[in-house]
Amino acid sequence: MRSDEYYIVFPEGDIQEIPGLLRIGEVVDLNGRPLRAPLASSRIIAFRVSRVRRKEERSSTAVYHDLELLGVDELAAYARG
Repeated sequence: MRSDEYYIVFPEGDIQEIPGLLRIGEVVDLNGRPLRAPLASSRIIAFRVSRVRRKEERSSTAVYHDLELLGVDELAAYARG
């Protein structure tokens, strides 16, 4: 039986498991959940998926989503929609 595991990789190198696949360019919160524009506020911590890597082994595939922190200007634009 084959299993897939999904992870987000924060800019400082910490790794956290998430429930599913993300797309490059998708904006997510601290838990890897996608955020929808417009945001209620620009005073949140959000990340953009910058790269997706796969590591395949005999019975499983691990998918790593590298994140980049969004700056204040990017969040302000995202909050306006």
